[in-house]
Amino acid sequence: MMRCMLRAKVHMATVTEANIAYEGSITIDEAILQEAGMLPFEQLMISNVNNGERFETYIIPGKKNSGEICLNGPTARKGVVGDKIILFCYSYLNENEMKDFRPKIVHVDSKNRILRKK
Repeated sequence: MMRCMLRAKVHMATVTEANIAYEGSITIDEAILQEAGMLPFEQLMISNVNNGERFETYIIPGKKNSGEICLNGPTARKGVVGDKIILFCYSYLNENEMKDFRPKIVHVDSKNRILRKK
């Protein structure tokens, strides 16, 4: 049996920009992506702590160490600059893969600098 499990999470990132004119997606600092093991164009679930919105999009890499977290296109309607968001990536795992699996959890500060990883 395959189960959908949390693979990676970025906890309490801060939205730095909302660009309605862009085609879509979310731009994320490449350093954060690397630390969390997230990939460009990967599907991403986003939960906005400030307004309760929960939505999906895909990842666009931003400039490394920029702290950039930009909601693009229609997702720009789901939050505003300064909102706290949580980013989730999931994977399907079989029973054997789940035994020793632990998700990567990355905590960032208010400027989206990496604090620690679990």
